[in-house]
Amino acid sequence: MCGIIGYVGPRPAVQIIMDGLRRMEYRGYDSAGVAVVSQGQLVVSKKAGKLTNLAAELGAHPLPDSHQGVGHTRWATHGGPTDVNAHPHCSADGRVAVVHNGIIENFTVLRRDLEADGVVFQSQTDSETVAHLLGRALASGLDLMTAMRQVCQLLEGAFTLVAVDAQAPGRIVAARRDSPLVVGVGQGENFLASDVASFIEHTRDAIELGQDQVVEITPDQVRVLTFDGREAPTKPYRIDWDLSAAEKAGYDWFMRKEIYEQPQAAADTLLGRIDPDGRLRLDEMRIDRARLRSVDKIVIVACGTAYHAGLIAKYAIEHWTRIPCEVEIASEFRYRDPIVNPSTLVVTISQSGETADTLMAIRHAREQHAPVVAICNTNGATIPRESDAVIYTHAGPEIGVASTKGFTTQIIACYLLGLYLAQERGLKFGDEVAELVRQLAEVPDQMRRVLAGLDQVAELARGQADTRSVLFIGRHVGYPVALEGALKLKEISYLHAEGFAAGELKHGPIALVEPGLPIFAVVPPQGRDSLHDKVISNVQEVRARGAWTIVLAEEGDLEAGRWADCLIELPVVPTLFQPLVAIIPLQFFACELAASKGYDVDQPRNLAKSVTVE
Repeated sequence: MCGIIGYVGPRPAVQIIMDGLRRMEYRGYDSAGVAVVSQGQLVVSKKAGKLTNLAAELGAHPLPDSHQGVGHTRWATHGGPTDVNAHPHCSADGRVAVVHNGIIENFTVLRRDLEADGVVFQSQTDSETVAHLLGRALASGLDLMTAMRQVCQLLEGAFTLVAVDAQAPGRIVAARRDSPLVVGVGQGENFLASDVASFIEHTRDAIELGQDQVVEITPDQVRVLTFDGREAPTKPYRIDWDLSAAEKAGYDWFMRKEIYEQPQAAADTLLGRIDPDGRLRLDEMRIDRARLRSVDKIVIVACGTAYHAGLIAKYAIEHWTRIPCEVEIASEFRYRDPIVNPSTLVVTISQSGETADTLMAIRHAREQHAPVVAICNTNGATIPRESDAVIYTHAGPEIGVASTKGFTTQIIACYLLGLYLAQERGLKFGDEVAELVRQLAEVPDQMRRVLAGLDQVAELARGQADTRSVLFIGRHVGYPVALEGALKLKEISYLHAEGFAAGELKHGPIALVEPGLPIFAVVPPQGRDSLHDKVISNVQEVRARGAWTIVLAEEGDLEAGRWADCLIELPVVPTLFQPLVAIIPLQFFACELAASKGYDVDQPRNLAKSVTVE
């Protein structure tokens, strides 16, 4: 969850670190802190609350000049969001400072042993344990790199650790296991961070770090070892977006900006997918065609918004491939003893590529010798590295915690996977695949049309600022859209919101309907879908009980308009592609309603962007 940055180089470290933390605050905003090395001394400043609190503290009490330091923005796990529990944490002798993302699962045992040796803890965190372990190792005469390697071998759980030693000027050491960490390579300066957004202003050259590796950076060198001390190969790469993509560009909220970026993100995800021979291709494919043809079941594993993208994908993949497709919540997947074997294709969806539950699901699938395809937005992340094939969504950075363009580009990537499987299994000819991709490529223009007509939705949201509950209904691919619309509202407006399959209303949920209750209904296209009339009947049922109906239906649907208290018209697109246009008004409604209630749209309470702990 947390955001980490380390810097060593000629520029003022505090400024570099604070700028980096601002671009990573979406990863956690319960507290923040900075530690720098200056004239052989370690100096720390940290404050509970959002990063502005730390900035105010540094304004009142500036840290000394330094060219080496680490910073942290926290999403609390062990210990509440207090000044004392904020990172960095220091060893008892004040020599070493550590920032940590993840969970040390055996910290209770380690802490007990340290306390038995006389160590006095200042915080309730698991992270402080590492600071004291490093301090003890350094006091024994080890250098920071060796000390970090030894300490990591004592730890259980998922972690990224970044440390500075007051007695090691111009040097920072970090380690990772099941948690994100990337190296930024500059000219006479180097960076360590959870996210490339933190250093993109200074360099677009980066290095992937593998599992169970320790890295040491100086201004002129990057050295990587395994936990057991072997030299580890590195994989440099170039970041394909720049600073402007990580800034608000005049929008009041990142979420609003990212809603409006969806057409371009969708187009970028589709770009270059057809090769010169007219065949659809993925970003990386290490599964041979014979094995793809032997697949007899597909399991999609994801969390939250990505799970809803997977639910939509199921309809398209089964339609195009005729392969049974299941969709699983990643946190439940491996704990129910799922039936997975070499003939099962496991598809994982994770925007960050570091989602802990999804990563563990991948590893379980690989233990069963199942091939794994990753759908991800982050080049070099753990999940795509550990998968057999990858489709990158090319959405660019998404800073708002509530995912928007992440969702729509994941749907498109899933569609591409379904068409690729149909192609490789001989179920669709090349011209059929190319035609469907062409139709899909027309959708970004339809998304722009939706975005151009959102004034009505903004007015609607402002009029619902005092509502306490909102329901969403849909059928077929409209059902996951209803689920996602409800999730967006819950995430940033803190309202009771639920999504239901419209056909299930009479099996219980209709009891919630009362006069004035807002209900969004996603209506399937008319004439081409037998479910259209059934959803219209559902709208009539709730309207007869006093609900205030907000109907999303395609242009020209007069029947839907008859039963709508508020009609939101959608462009005409193929049924399977309707979620890409239908979700936009729901995202915008949530954003506008949260803003009208005075909430922080980009940083909703208790949430962080990337869930990197189980």
